[in-house]
Amino acid sequence: MFRRLPLIALLLAATLCFAKDKSKDRFLPPGPIHLDKAGRKWADKTLRKMSPEDKVGQLFAIWVRVQFLNDADPIFVQLRDNIRKYRIGSVVMSVPVDGPVLLKSQPEVAAELLNRLQRSSKLPLIVSADFERGVSMRLNGTTVFPHAMAFGATGKTENAEAFGRITALEARAIGVHWNFFPDADVNSNPANPIINTRSFGEDPHQVGDLVAAYIRGAHEGGMLVTAKHFPGHGDTAADSHLGLAQVTGDRARLDAVELPPFRRAIEAGVDAVMVAHVTVPALDAEPNRVATTSKSVVSGLLKEEMGFQGIVVTDALDMAGLTRLYAKDIGRAAVESFQAGNDMLIIPADLDASYRAVLQAVRSGEIDRLQLDQSVRKILELKASLGLNKARLADPSRLSSQIAQPENLAAGQRMADEAITLVRDNGKVVPLQSLGNSLGTPEATLPYQSLTEVSNRLVAVIFSDDLRTDSGRMLERQILARVPDARVIYVDARSAAGMKPAVVEAVGAAEQVIAALYVVPVAGKAMRAAGGGLTNTVAMDGATGSLLTAILERAAERTVVLAMGNPYVVQDFPAIQNYVCAFSNASVSETAAVKAIFGEIPIGGRLPVTIPGIAARGQGIERPARPISAQPSSGGSSHVP
Repeated sequence: MFRRLPLIALLLAATLCFAKDKSKDRFLPPGPIHLDKAGRKWADKTLRKMSPEDKVGQLFAIWVRVQFLNDADPIFVQLRDNIRKYRIGSVVMSVPVDGPVLLKSQPEVAAELLNRLQRSSKLPLIVSADFERGVSMRLNGTTVFPHAMAFGATGKTENAEAFGRITALEARAIGVHWNFFPDADVNSNPANPIINTRSFGEDPHQVGDLVAAYIRGAHEGGMLVTAKHFPGHGDTAADSHLGLAQVTGDRARLDAVELPPFRRAIEAGVDAVMVAHVTVPALDAEPNRVATTSKSVVSGLLKEEMGFQGIVVTDALDMAGLTRLYAKDIGRAAVESFQAGNDMLIIPADLDASYRAVLQAVRSGEIDRLQLDQSVRKILELKASLGLNKARLADPSRLSSQIAQPENLAAGQRMADEAITLVRDNGKVVPLQSLGNSLGTPEATLPYQSLTEVSNRLVAVIFSDDLRTDSGRMLERQILARVPDARVIYVDARSAAGMKPAVVEAVGAAEQVIAALYVVPVAGKAMRAAGGGLTNTVAMDGATGSLLTAILERAAERTVVLAMGNPYVVQDFPAIQNYVCAFSNASVSETAAVKAIFGEIPIGGRLPVTIPGIAARGQGIERPARPISAQPSSGGSSHVP
């Protein structure tokens, strides 16, 4: 009998081990976000067993840049080891970057990598992502949506709700549980270099309505959501990725403009609020005290006054708006952010230094252990509300049925179509005449034998931030499908000056001209400021601006200008006679803009922002679609990019 005890002990240990780790091998079906009694019990039991090291690790979220990685790849090994060493509680899914280019993978690659990381972690990971424009912002092959401001231009809350629901469906399918969206910022400053089209608009009431609608849709799809960037980043003239940005309004202004959308988000049950690295003198007068590290802003205003009880997360801790204040002791940024009332610390600039600084503050008593336990319990309960205590893996077999459903692709295109806004029209250009088809596909030709001689009848000049990006590619395809001999010219800041003579000559000979301006907010797009520091802008640079001015001098009455991003750019070019806003550089917006200027769809969007000296919020010139008999015939639906 005694000889059998070791064997029984081994079997018992194996059984317990399996029971403890069974969530690592189970697929997590998307479902309603709900914390039940069993989930609370799991959170409490888990918390009691955790060491200070375990608890501190749960506060941190680190990057996971999706690409195929071999098990022995140093990038994967370091990622896996960091999750284990620092007991990481959450990862933020993104993709590698090459300058301005996002190196996107397919959904299958993301799901596989996230599953491997889930299996590597002792506790289940919450996987978050910045899917402001849907999953397509980071992965290929998914449903494409326009920028947030386009939803403001449609004026339809049902669009925002569907946007949230479809994004949730696709995000959960690949193993992402939490979106850092919706953007609750009110973009009241036309010079704002970092919010701009990421905001739904300038009217607090409309922004609040769209924020609440997005939350409803996302929750229907089982996805956690985040209102950002508290207490409001819409009235700033600086990029907090590069340096300090300040919200200058007094408390009355904040209550009237910045805070209402956040109040609506809280009423709608938003799961998290992200705090911005901005100074707000009206809320905290201490010089250089950003909202992220301000007890007055986080604990005082958000938690106590506004009654928010969910998860409070920092904006990325590696942003210069914060790191410049803690350059001599980078770990203090994490400590003071947590002391201010943030529950989760996102993307630390130095993970090791930040982890050790917070742990030391806990051990010394500088960080109250009760506060630590409260935050960790909230994080564990968030995981349990998703069912991560029972299963943690994404089911790869669901991807082919959940991702890019035809009806969802059509919805994304329809939303972009409805957003197109005609701000100026001299009656001489729009609608353009089409010679091809409206499918956005070239005519069938034999391989290697297609040759179309271009002419200057229609010249399209595509102004891009960088020729290496995809900006303009879908626009070109759509134009050539309608006017096969159109001449399409790409320019950016580096090429504009040298190409200016040839472009102006082509425009001078053209019957009609399209000037497509891809000026979109880009985080941390650094330029040298007059004072010697770094700045960001959503204005055209000197070389491309000079070229556009020259085009307008030669052919303003024959030119339609497409704002494929920043709608305010028209302020710098008063000679523009025909001005169309798409509010977005997404492929669906490129398709929508071309369909609109060729008269294939009605134009009915309304400006969600005021363009000073040009047009007020709510304005937009309506144009019906050209009669069907006057449009080129097509053999199928035109919604597919």
